[in-house]
Amino acid sequence: MNRTEFIVVTAIILFVAFMLGWFASWLIHRVTRVTQSDMGELDQMAQALHDAEEIRDQAITYQQQREAELTNQLTQTDAELRAAMEGLREARQEAEELRGYIERQSQHSA
Repeated sequence: MNRTEFIVVTAIILFVAFMLGWFASWLIHRVTRVTQSDMGELDQMAQALHDAEEIRDQAITYQQQREAELTNQLTQTDAELRAAMEGLREARQEAEELRGYIERQSQHSA
């Protein structure tokens, strides 16, 4: 193989390599290209995600408010129960004292 043949074969090999690279680049670009409809779909998905996050935040806020209300109501109910139990305890003690007094009075008069 002389020098001219070597140059021609090298040029052909380089041209084929260039064509394969160009074809691979075109194929990758064609496969990974984002169409306008894909962009619209991505925008819709982003909007739906944003709406879902807002709804979630509202639900969390509502749940926290409701929990605070219920905790407050439970605290008030517990305080009322304690007051009622204390009143009942005092009423029982007073009833026992009155029974004792009545028994003493009945024993003295008999």
